[in-house]
Amino acid sequence: MGILEVKDVGKRFGGLQALGDVNLSVAENTVHAIIGPNGAGKSTLLNVLVGKLIPDTGSVMFDGQSVLGRKPYEINQMGISRVFQTPEIFIDLSVLENMMIPCFAKRDGSFRMHAIENMHDEKDIVEKAESMLEDMNMADKREMHAGSMSRGDKRRLEIGMCLAQEPRLLLLDEPTAGMARADTNNTIDLLKQIKDERDITIAIIEHDMHVVFSLAERITVLAQGTPLVEDTPENIKGHPKVREAYLGESA
Repeated sequence: MGILEVKDVGKRFGGLQALGDVNLSVAENTVHAIIGPNGAGKSTLLNVLVGKLIPDTGSVMFDGQSVLGRKPYEINQMGISRVFQTPEIFIDLSVLENMMIPCFAKRDGSFRMHAIENMHDEKDIVEKAESMLEDMNMADKREMHAGSMSRGDKRRLEIGMCLAQEPRLLLLDEPTAGMARADTNNTIDLLKQIKDERDITIAIIEHDMHVVFSLAERITVLAQGTPLVEDTPENIKGHPKVREAYLGESA
C-alpha cells in the first residue's frame, strides 16, 4: 500500500469524461511523476487529490484516510501541500513575511493576514521563517519585495512555504512552467535536495521530460483520462503505448 491510493476514480463534466477508472499508488518517500499529453486528465486528477473536485466514482486515500469531501485546508492539515503552476505567493510582502505566514499558520491553524504585523513580534515565528529561508538558499533575499523576484525564485519561495507546513506529501503542478533552463535546473537541484534531506513524498505533474526523468522514480502515463502505463523511467522511455499517446504512432 502506498501513502496515496487512488482507486477507480472517474470524473465527467457533462458529456466529457475527464477521468475514467484511474488507479494510482504512490509509495512513501518516493518521487512519482504523472505525465500525459494535453487533455489527458492530469490537472483534473490533481484537483481531486487536493479537494477542489469531488470525483463521480472511486476513492482517494492518504495514509489510510479518505480525502474526499474534505475542504482544501483540511487536506492541507492532513499533511498534503500543493505547489501551483503559477507561484502562489504574496507579492506585496517581503520574502521573510511570505515565509512567516505558513510558520504562523502551522501553529495557529489559520492564515490571518491581519496578524502579519504581530508576527514580527513573535521571535519563534521569525526564527523558523529565517531557518526555512536558509534551507531554501534565500537568506540574502529576506527583505526583498517578493513580487520583484524572478519566476525561479518565486517558485523556490513557494516550495519553502509549503515545506514550512511540514507536509508528508508535496504535490507539484508543473513547477518549472515558464522558467528559463537555468531556473529549471536549479529547481531540479532543489527538489533533489528536499528529497534527500526530508521525510517526504513528492508527486509531480510535468510536461518537461528533462524534469521528469531527472527526478522521478516511478511514472504514471495518462491518456484521455485513463492510465496507460505505470513503470520506472527506464521502462517508460520508448514504451510503445507512450509513443502512441504522445506521437500518434501505432503500437
